[in-house]
Amino acid sequence: MKRHYGMDWLRIGAFALLILYHIGMFFVPWGWHVKTPQPMDWVEIPMLATNSWRLPLLFLVSGYASAALFAKLGAPGAFLRSRAARLLIPLAFGMIVVIPVQPWIELTTQHGYAASFLHFWAHDYFRFGTLDGIVLPTWQHLWFVVYLFVYTLLAVAVLAAVPEKARSRVADGAARLLGGWGMLAVPLAAWLAILLAFPGYRETHALVDDGPSHLHYLLPFAIGWLLRVRPALFDAVARYWPAAAVAALAAYAYVAWAVASAPGQGPPAGVVTPVMVLRLVQGWAAIVALVGIADRFWNRDHRWRAMLAEAVFPFYIIHQTIIVLVGYGLLLAGVAALPSFAVLLAATVIGCWLFYAIGRSIGWLRPLIGLQKR
Repeated sequence: MKRHYGMDWLRIGAFALLILYHIGMFFVPWGWHVKTPQPMDWVEIPMLATNSWRLPLLFLVSGYASAALFAKLGAPGAFLRSRAARLLIPLAFGMIVVIPVQPWIELTTQHGYAASFLHFWAHDYFRFGTLDGIVLPTWQHLWFVVYLFVYTLLAVAVLAAVPEKARSRVADGAARLLGGWGMLAVPLAAWLAILLAFPGYRETHALVDDGPSHLHYLLPFAIGWLLRVRPALFDAVARYWPAAAVAALAAYAYVAWAVASAPGQGPPAGVVTPVMVLRLVQGWAAIVALVGIADRFWNRDHRWRAMLAEAVFPFYIIHQTIIVLVGYGLLLAGVAALPSFAVLLAATVIGCWLFYAIGRSIGWLRPLIGLQKR
């Protein structure tokens, strides 16, 4: 199967939205590592436009890319070695070098921690315990890399243990199940079942105690893999993505109205509410719509595509540290909201490009920021 450029553009766009989302976390009332002195309730509304589907979409495109890589390498062992080098080395580098300033700023601004960053890194960060409730050392936003590697291990176990003919029969059965309206209904039904089984569950990003989240994210990862090995499923997406787009917009309209009507009021513990259900509808319908749009309109190459596709992972590694650092400076300087947003956006884009440009030009740095060796 030839390369699907639309899925590349979808991955690029999804990570760009993730960066904007994390900039928004500086302003929204939700808890985060560094906050503006006066959070704004209305920022929740645009944030809710993406937070039900942005992470599942990333796992879906990662599943698709993983299946393409396995098809290229042809063996579970080679696939695992490639994934380990591209994921675990940047993860270790990120946890040791890139991440530590984030918990230091959170402890300094929200918990009264008084020591310098160098003291924190040398004496407190590698404690393998907690400090004021914060687990140290931490992978922070790089939890996605950890989860993706674990899902890669599961995929390798299946590829190694199940004969190819049996895998083909399972893929054929899953493709039949997801054909037609099944592409909309079946994954959504699975997500609703997870919600009903674990009402009110909140993600931890701590890997070992995050079972419902794994169920939630493994589904799009598997469907992304299936889209690569059974590309006929793109036909089902092509037929139903306009209906999915309408459903996603309608669900978001209700969710936004409900949140705007009662800002800051969460549901009672253990209660499944209409907003929870419609957020799932919005999430999966938006994913189907975006895959359909990528397949219909974006499946074409461009001179910038290869560079942007390569830059995505380095951008992801560094972006949140830049946002937290610059946000800390804006907090200390008492800068107003609108100029703070402009400064955060400009600083994050420039900082990410510098991180990528410098890292890709130095041979020994390339593996540390998620790039292949020359």
